Amino acid sequence: MKRTSTRLADGREILYYDTNDGAARAVPDTRPLGAATASTSEVRRDPLLGDSVVIASHRQGRTYHPPADACPLCPSTEGRASEIPAPDYEVAVFENRFPSLAGDTGRCEVICFTPDHRTSFAELDEERAALVLAAWTDRTAELSVREGVRQVYCFENRGTEIGVTLAHPHGQIYAFPFVTPRTTRMLATVAAHRARTGGNLFEEVLAAERADGSRTVLTGEHWTAFVPYAARWPYEVHLYPHHRVPDLPALGDAARAEFPRIYLELLRRFDRLFGRTDPTPYISAWHQAPLGEGREDFALHLELFTVRRTADKLKYLAGTESGMEAYMNDVRPEDAAARLRQVATP
Repeated sequence: MKRTSTRLADGREILYYDTNDGAARAVPDTRPLGAATASTSEVRRDPLLGDSVVIASHRQGRTYHPPADACPLCPSTEGRASEIPAPDYEVAVFENRFPSLAGDTGRCEVICFTPDHRTSFAELDEERAALVLAAWTDRTAELSVREGVRQVYCFENRGTEIGVTLAHPHGQIYAFPFVTPRTTRMLATVAAHRARTGGNLFEEVLAAERADGSRTVLTGEHWTAFVPYAARWPYEVHLYPHHRVPDLPALGDAARAEFPRIYLELLRRFDRLFGRTDPTPYISAWHQAPLGEGREDFALHLELFTVRRTADKLKYLAGTESGMEAYMNDVRPEDAAARLRQVATP
């Protein structure tokens, strides 16, 4: 892998990731942009829940559903400069122009999986998926050593139903200055289990799912994908490496090599779930260990879920879910797993 780092016209960093060492990507950004405006975000702590909440009112003016010929994530062309100055790229990562987190409050990056506006992650080949994994790993390693960063989160939102405002295949990478609420809850549960039994809860959950098999979706030599026993979403899959590691940089070579095939198959099954011609909306989220206390017991894993529950119905969070975080699932996890096995690639 070759990594090329350069700057956009307003001073933001952009990085190109290529499989070919000879690729030339240090193309100047010709747009007449002023210096990047410092983020006005602030982190406030909820006194009742103890959760951290980011206030980022400056993001109201961010780019919203531009036409395809004005996509800021496509390569630049003669007469139209985008966020990516190069006329072509494989994988590109740059600082978000409208970040929720920046400076003392962290960092937000955009990762573009392909220059092709009309495709999706599921349509990438294994070589490109491996390059994306290498970019996620590199960014996790670099952001994790920045002062003030407590957790790195790589994720993809796909589909207007999710709230995506740019149709180009891309994801995001957040470097949080705090441990996220969901991870905090996981850490507390795992620590309590360790104190009570001496075992690792992540390892025991994976072993139980592999032994039971009724919710297993896909198994490789180094990865297992399963629908969790208490799934919150109608179609939700968790993907674990068999050897527990805290984050992407710690992933072994064998698991790293197998990941593209496993992950692409999962995404393609999601697209076949409902028999529709349009792609299935989803959120794909890497859960990585935070920096500091609790890291040694955490398990890297990916959680993938869709807000679609049938071919023509979406799963909206009801009052019990949005208001009280008491989830009610319309699909039995065992039935969801059976359906995901049914739509395997022939």
